[in-house]
Amino acid sequence: MRTVAAVGVVLAVLGVPVRADDAPPLPTPEKQHEWLAQLAGEWTTDAECVMAPGQPPVKMKGTETVRLLGGLWAVSEMKGEVMGVPMTGVMQIGYDPKKGKYVGTFVCSAGPELWQYEGTVEGNKLTLNTEGPHMVTGKPTKMKDVIEIKNKDEKVMTSHMLGDDGKWVTFMTMTARRKKKTPGAHAPGHCFAGSFALCSSRYASRW
Repeated sequence: MRTVAAVGVVLAVLGVPVRADDAPPLPTPEKQHEWLAQLAGEWTTDAECVMAPGQPPVKMKGTETVRLLGGLWAVSEMKGEVMGVPMTGVMQIGYDPKKGKYVGTFVCSAGPELWQYEGTVEGNKLTLNTEGPHMVTGKPTKMKDVIEIKNKDEKVMTSHMLGDDGKWVTFMTMTARRKKKTPGAHAPGHCFAGSFALCSSRYASRW
């Protein structure tokens, strides 16, 4: 279906006439996409990230804005500070029917990497697996982010990396609470979520 829809767009761009009854059907959200709707909205975030073993966690605050694209993608725009350093990032999550998995990407102003996700949902938890170069050794390192929906107004995300001993290490926890609407207030256009692969790439190498 995706290929047929893409062909229709190409024909339209090239000016090739396409009758209404010949137009390919557009993809529609499936049951798995409905899970992503829970992420949409305006959120305030409180996060803790452990930078090195034995060190106290660094606390961070921020906001998050997540919007839906056609009911198929959840797009999060991010902005905040980590240890006084401004950071901006964009994360998008969707569901690929062909793969039978949730997919996504994450980029941020802290590095040139394009982090790619693949994952699954079990109940109220979405686990997104990714892999990237270790900041010191350059060796590919397995990582994952887990988004847990507590209720309609609260969600918790934890970030993990796979250690040399084969055990997962949790180095980041972020709690997001839905913003209460204030009459006349304007919602921010960005969000801050200090975990995802960002902390993995920049801080996990200290483990």
